[in-house]
Amino acid sequence: MNGKSKNSTKFVPYVSAKRSLPELTAVAVVLGIILAVVFAAANAYLGLKIGLTVSASIPAAVISLAVLRGLFRRKSILENNIVQTMTTAGEAVAAGAIFTLPALYMWDLNPGQQMISFVVLIGGFLGVAMMVPLRRLLIVNEHETLPYPEGTACAEVLVSGETGGRSARMVSLGFGVGGLVKALGDGFMLFKTEIETTIFRFRNAVIGMDTYPALLGVGYIIGPRIAGQMLAGGILAWLVLIPMIGFFGANSAGAVAPSLTPIAELDAWGIWGDYIRYIGAGAVAAGGLITLIKTLPMLYSSLRSTLNGLMQRSAFNEKTTIDRTKNNVT
Repeated sequence: MNGKSKNSTKFVPYVSAKRSLPELTAVAVVLGIILAVVFAAANAYLGLKIGLTVSASIPAAVISLAVLRGLFRRKSILENNIVQTMTTAGEAVAAGAIFTLPALYMWDLNPGQQMISFVVLIGGFLGVAMMVPLRRLLIVNEHETLPYPEGTACAEVLVSGETGGRSARMVSLGFGVGGLVKALGDGFMLFKTEIETTIFRFRNAVIGMDTYPALLGVGYIIGPRIAGQMLAGGILAWLVLIPMIGFFGANSAGAVAPSLTPIAELDAWGIWGDYIRYIGAGAVAAGGLITLIKTLPMLYSSLRSTLNGLMQRSAFNEKTTIDRTKNNVT
């Protein structure tokens, strides 16, 4: 959270270093753990179901305001920030696990529960360790270059704490509607939650949709640009690649790797499972590699700056007090 003057680009924290407010309290930690578990489970389900997750920052901020301010009458914005930070970290760790660990099952390695827990724990520690040198560069120095729309919105929710009760009711309403539709559709089978139809002019061309309120909420949160990219990817897969694979592979004598079944015997979902998934995995890997290459100069600069600061402090044996807002790790 920050404020900035129109005539100055200096980063100004919303809560100054001179103010002393409750922050890492027992109530905040317990609530953060509970919300982290809930949102991690929800994100893991959504990610494994549709391959897409949503951040828990804003919902966690709203719920934190409703609980801490409404039930416990606690008005420290730093406590609410701790709760939403813990919740966001929990769902982010879950998202990282569901998008990487399934590859081990695809390779028939079948890691046990203890191994998965260990990998997730180490991944969480590494993530925090990597963010320590990047915090000043990405958040302080680049606060005007990088917009952080979701983080800004979350900060505004925390600052506008007096509206937390009404927002919490809307979150509860969405939770109830989503659970009710899920129960009526998948539980009592009152209506179809998966609708699809075949385009008969094209072999294996299928178009369909899932009628879940959760997906509507995901689309609203990620915005039209990313939602449009997801739609474009679905159109490319189901109306272009799958029909092409089915058409050109229909006369193949045997199975074509990586599938063990001849293409002529595969329907649209079979082609998706045996071919399109791997194309998507390659696209994700390429996107991650490109992003890593682009961020390497920034990472190097930040690490060098952090190490230089530590060496200078050690050389001069400085025992200076660092402001709360300037300390990377407290």
